[in-house]
Amino acid sequence: MTRALLAAGAAHLIVVERDERCLAALEEIAAAWPGRLEIIAGDALETPVHALGAPPRRICANLPYNIATPLLLGWLRHAHAFASMTLMFQKEVADRLAAKTGEAGYGRLAIATQWRAEVRRLFDVHRRAFTPPPKVDSTVVEIVPRASPVSPADPEILERVTAAAFGQRRKMLRQSLRTLGGDAAALLAAAGIAPTRRAEELSIEEFCALARAFQRMNGGAG
Repeated sequence: MTRALLAAGAAHLIVVERDERCLAALEEIAAAWPGRLEIIAGDALETPVHALGAPPRRICANLPYNIATPLLLGWLRHAHAFASMTLMFQKEVADRLAAKTGEAGYGRLAIATQWRAEVRRLFDVHRRAFTPPPKVDSTVVEIVPRASPVSPADPEILERVTAAAFGQRRKMLRQSLRTLGGDAAALLAAAGIAPTRRAEELSIEEFCALARAFQRMNGGAG
């Protein structure tokens, strides 16, 4: 992927690599394209955004399955710092990222991502494209941060509300939201949402309304 991006004309490419076995090969690539490849020997989870060059930043990565979700959520906390992210995920995770209200994969990950960004599936990659082949297929997804979130909400409170709602996703919200403490029925009424609805039926805007109502009813606590 590094060679392909440079061959395609990337003027300044920054790679983050923690596997020491790959660093020598990356140094050879850097020598073949002088001044265009910068190598960070470290963990992507611990690499701050400012180390990834000047904006507009574009991320292109085949993410390790075990850290793909925390990496994405970390980058989305700084969504304004990126122009786009083209990322490969396990197919099941990609399905959840792109899921819409009412679909089977719709949940906390879809809301956290789509609240801040537009998600577009590009293409699937069969497991046989890799050596050795993993047990699952993959999907390449384009994520383009929005100029502003879909609807106003405190991100930490939105996460608390969605965690409670989807923690018991088969139950009506009047039951599942009790884990937040307080009066779930009053919270739903304040947000203008029927207490008999279920988490997968709510739009992102409605979850934001719930988060704002929760914040008002709890004195603005984050």
